[in-house]
Amino acid sequence: MKATSLINTITSLVEQKVPIFLWGAPGIGKSSIVKQVADERGISFIDLRLALMDPTDLKGIPFYDKESHTALWAPPAFLPKEGEGILFLDELNSAPPSVQASAYQLILDRKVGEYELPDGWAIVAAGNREGDRGVTYRMPSPLANRFVHFEMEVNVEDWRFWAYSKEVDERIISYISYKSEHLFTFDSKSDVKSFATPRSWEYVNKILKSTISDELLLDTLGGAIGRDVAVSFLSFTKVMNRLPDIQNILTSASGEYSDEVDVLYALSTGLVSAYLKDKSEESLENLLTYTLDLKSEFAVMIVQDLQRNGVDMQNSAVFKEWVRKFAFLLG
Repeated sequence: MKATSLINTITSLVEQKVPIFLWGAPGIGKSSIVKQVADERGISFIDLRLALMDPTDLKGIPFYDKESHTALWAPPAFLPKEGEGILFLDELNSAPPSVQASAYQLILDRKVGEYELPDGWAIVAAGNREGDRGVTYRMPSPLANRFVHFEMEVNVEDWRFWAYSKEVDERIISYISYKSEHLFTFDSKSDVKSFATPRSWEYVNKILKSTISDELLLDTLGGAIGRDVAVSFLSFTKVMNRLPDIQNILTSASGEYSDEVDVLYALSTGLVSAYLKDKSEESLENLLTYTLDLKSEFAVMIVQDLQRNGVDMQNSAVFKEWVRKFAFLLG
């Protein structure tokens, strides 16, 4: 299931406190999706990495109660005590069986030891698939049966929408638009340690914003996304030198037109990114006017990207002309 569908589904199930297990390859943003759901609902979010825990970390530490002359369990401070939120049990199937057993009680009964999960909290868990060569333990059937299971897939269009909203470097968005297979290059049969994932492209975004010298850039990017992808990406970035003046297009609706596919991908992303930072009515009219003479598939890509980012064009006279010209591609 792609990210946009998962967000809607998880939101609905969290409201009903239905336990969810999210499966997926490493680095595709499983925890980010759950965090986004919590943020959009305005509720708390606690991320527990179970693979790093001991059984007593969840159950707590026993202590002697003088009044009852019994041993009680002091619950850990990191578990929620009130309010609403999502308790995210990450790497659940990477945790040792003894830790899974503690989690099982929390998921099954919503309590462990002396601790009880507040009514306003939902449980979401996540883990890598058994075939992804990560450290995993087979999940007991009774535990698995306590969840509604979903497998998250990598979707380029969802990622591009997210990247625009987070103001990811437009060179990265352009490159993934041009070479979408490089968004995710993980191969469970390969021993290569560096590979491209949505997470590692986030690292690339931060690397490009850092002060690393040009001489070290290839090796640094190669350490994040693999050398072959890094070489291809840096070669693509040279396309930016062949772009028409994007600001001039937004202010005057005029500019050169290219027939080179890589230039057109970079130009389309650059125009959308620049407009989203401006969002003036005049810039939108100029941008739409410019696209009227652009290659049709790229004109459509620009408008669709704008719409996904919430840009309303229905009252634009130029957009009505645009629809008449490109409507045959929208069906």
